[in-house]
Amino acid sequence: MWLFTLLLEVIRITAADAGQHWTYEGPHGQDHWPASYPECGGNAQSPIDIQTDSVTFDPDLPALQPRGYDQPGTESLDLHNNGHTVQLSLPTTLYLEGLSRKYVAAQLHLHWGQKGSPGGSEHQINGEAAVAELHIVHYDSDSYDNLSEAAQRPQGLAVLGVLIEVGETKNPAYEHIISHLDEIRHKDQKTSVPPFNVRELLPPQLGQFFRYNGSLTTPPCYQSVLWTVFSQRAQISMGQLEKLQETLFSTEEEDSELLVQNYRAPQPLNQRTVFASFLQVGSPYTTGEMLGLGVAILVGCLCLLLAIYFITRKIWKKKLGNQKSVVFTSVRTTTEE
Repeated sequence: MWLFTLLLEVIRITAADAGQHWTYEGPHGQDHWPASYPECGGNAQSPIDIQTDSVTFDPDLPALQPRGYDQPGTESLDLHNNGHTVQLSLPTTLYLEGLSRKYVAAQLHLHWGQKGSPGGSEHQINGEAAVAELHIVHYDSDSYDNLSEAAQRPQGLAVLGVLIEVGETKNPAYEHIISHLDEIRHKDQKTSVPPFNVRELLPPQLGQFFRYNGSLTTPPCYQSVLWTVFSQRAQISMGQLEKLQETLFSTEEEDSELLVQNYRAPQPLNQRTVFASFLQVGSPYTTGEMLGLGVAILVGCLCLLLAIYFITRKIWKKKLGNQKSVVFTSVRTTTEE
């Protein structure tokens, strides 16, 4: 039996490494991924639709500290059109603190939609998608030698998810990537990008985030990712978004289709818990806190009503006593006369 299990595992890894053809739509689209990549049909897949009224507030979640992100260094970075996304290599001098192990950066990439169509991000918040999403991929360097090895192990990877929305001005940090897209219009084309401050790709405030266990959002969909999705969003201009939507192609041919709508649909949460580092906007209290607050208000109202009742009763008794005293005094006076 163990030989059969081992054989299946070898076949699975070999199929993944062979780079079987897959797309987001059509006969090789995401609905068919599990046929070639079994883990894509697992019960802990990503992305997900984060329902803020169902997350669990965890005040003990430590804040993430990106280290080395703001130190560009001197080495150029490789920008690559791999047919599925635009991917930027990152040096291992970038790493994360605030997790149980040291996770060093490997690469970042983007997901986006199609011009004129809503959506583009992979993660959603309360059923609403953003126009794009940035993923920064890290691997557990304390336990594994490289990204490929870590990707097949539980929590071998840590990925930062940044939802992107359209703002009024051009984002200089994202322009370091977007301005080079014309150089890699077709699949497998690469170019060099001068080093820049990667920290500026992230939202200004990193303290508010969601955390859950999930998977790679593309085949082979290994369920090895510790996800951190920030609540605050990054902004790019409409021009930058349209450049992202209109420049890249998914194959090597000149007349190939645009590389657009490269996002996976939200996957079932199943029995997983999504944690939040903050109390939710729109409902400043968790469900338990709301229940406790409601009970406290009810008890307070009852106490107030009881206090009013006893005060009113006391005043009424005092007034009644004064009335009896007046009557008694009046009777005595009449008798004496």
